[in-house]
Amino acid sequence: MALLKRINPFSRQNDDTGFGVNANGYGGRFINRDGSFNIRREGRSFMHRFNIYHALLNVPAWQFGVVILLFYFSINLLYSGIYWWLGAAQFQGIIGQTTWERFKEIYFFSTETFTTVGYGRVNPVGDGVNLVAAIEAMTGFLSFAVATGLIYGRFSKPRAHLLFSDEALIAPYQDKTALMFRFASYKEHHTLTNVEVLVTLGLQVQENGNAVYKFYTLPLERRMVETLSMNWTVVHPIDENSPLLGFSAQDLETADVELYVTVKGFNDVYANTVIQRTSYTYQEILHNRKFVPMYRESENGKTTILELHHLSKTKAVEVAVEA
Repeated sequence: MALLKRINPFSRQNDDTGFGVNANGYGGRFINRDGSFNIRREGRSFMHRFNIYHALLNVPAWQFGVVILLFYFSINLLYSGIYWWLGAAQFQGIIGQTTWERFKEIYFFSTETFTTVGYGRVNPVGDGVNLVAAIEAMTGFLSFAVATGLIYGRFSKPRAHLLFSDEALIAPYQDKTALMFRFASYKEHHTLTNVEVLVTLGLQVQENGNAVYKFYTLPLERRMVETLSMNWTVVHPIDENSPLLGFSAQDLETADVELYVTVKGFNDVYANTVIQRTSYTYQEILHNRKFVPMYRESENGKTTILELHHLSKTKAVEVAVEA
């Protein structure tokens, strides 16, 4: 059910988010927690649908390793099948007696040709297998060149290396209430500089009898820091300029609220500007809790220790009840 109450008229609406306002066309959240957009594209032609190289640049490391291993063993199995079809008699140096032993020798000949190792005991003598071996050797050179580019691209791809708290919080802050979340850099030597954060609120309202989405750029206590050497708790004061003024937890759910975050900074290691996104839905916004400190002094008093395992740790806040 769409939100029926009036939004704070003093809050400034953002019409430049790139998202549409038609609430009936959206499913789930706008942005996933990992920063990817929650969109699946359909209707593309086959040639526009796949880009294996760029897909491998972005898959998780274990999936990348599995793909490389599967490709290596599969391509050698394919060439071994071709050699076997052309005939084991076109090779010399095969000493296996059974079919399985002879096929294994041909398979390992294929791996040696593909990697250009070429141990030399088994070698082709027929024209057919020599031609296939020449093609396989060239395939091996090209595949290793592509694999080298992929590995380099994955390691050199500029990233922000940020961890965000699991939940955002709404709790008393100074003399008012505030919405807050925090994040920190988890990589050594990847301290970001000139860090900027942009926080946008999306919510569903009733307008002329239709459910529509409205977006607001939230004013922040601080939208930029010079250096992200420690954690940063981003605070949006819920005051007379906030679209969340007067909202309860039930209001957040009714309005299908989503908070999406963009962090931009300069990473000295990559010598490049990096960006990372995340979002919080109303289920991930907790009320009347506050973050516990996540840094402490070392035992010898000479170092500050940032406790990343406390990034999402919170505790309850006692709220005063008016008599």
